[in-house]
Amino acid sequence: MEQRHLGRTGLRVSRIGLGTLTWGRDTDEHDAADLLKTFWEAGGSLVDTADVYGDGEAEYLLGRLIEGLVPRRDLVISTKAGSVPDPDRRFDGSRGHLLSALDASLARLGTDYVDVWHIHAFDPDTPLEETLQALDLAVSSGRARYAGVSNFCGWQLAKAATWQISAPGTRTRLASTQLEYSLLQRGVEREVLPAALDLGIGMLPSSPLGRGVLTGKYRHSTPADSRGASEHLAPFVAPYLDDTATRIVDAVTTAADGLAVTPIQVALAWVRDRPGVAAPIVGARNAQQLTAALSVEALSLPDEICRALDDVSAPVHRYPDHDWSTL
Repeated sequence: MEQRHLGRTGLRVSRIGLGTLTWGRDTDEHDAADLLKTFWEAGGSLVDTADVYGDGEAEYLLGRLIEGLVPRRDLVISTKAGSVPDPDRRFDGSRGHLLSALDASLARLGTDYVDVWHIHAFDPDTPLEETLQALDLAVSSGRARYAGVSNFCGWQLAKAATWQISAPGTRTRLASTQLEYSLLQRGVEREVLPAALDLGIGMLPSSPLGRGVLTGKYRHSTPADSRGASEHLAPFVAPYLDDTATRIVDAVTTAADGLAVTPIQVALAWVRDRPGVAAPIVGARNAQQLTAALSVEALSLPDEICRALDDVSAPVHRYPDHDWSTL
């Protein structure tokens, strides 16, 4: 698998990443082992997790697997901290919470360091400079090699990145940002992606298959074994089952038929090769699904197909998101 630099850093990651959102909850140890081995054998290196996935079980499971299944040195492990199961406060970006969460993540993962450590979300109740200082301390102490943020909107990302680069050698440059990005969700193109491109921050798209909808599996019904039929994941899929999504999925399917490939390959290739994208993060239920996604490696979409998909999925950009003189 081709390797790409993560933003304006020397760190190289596989251009498809493996997500672990369901590990320890819907994905047991046997299936997780199959997924990790399949990913590694295909040349994959970037594995993404978070301290709240499976209430910590995803990290614990990944830690057990890298002990004997895949060499730690072959993986680029990314994890996140900041989300909390508190009805009154969804995110805690305080320095104390973040550093304690990182130590707990390292213990579950059974490793001395993570390759990339992300702040899971912006915390409006904590000064941003305090949150960012946790990243600096994590990197300076060797507990994290690189740092990033997740789910920051455009101004939040630009403010954080500018603060970090304003003191080179003292503060840690942001290497990456992780947000949802797919043909069904192109909101990051308004401000986040332009900011990331300008500041040299690599984009790690989550849900690059539109929460599974871009595979085409929901075109006619909801499969019984799908996330859309799952009690706790159905609300996650539902927003992408409207008429707009249907038109986009139909276009992806038409493109796939014309290229003699699958809708998964078309949807993944489109987001993988967008400007600024380092590696889409793919979640799969089993090794068979993952193999289907990884088969995108040999595919590059023709320009005319990209333009057609761009047109059918084009988001509405209004003043002042882009050049006002064109409006």
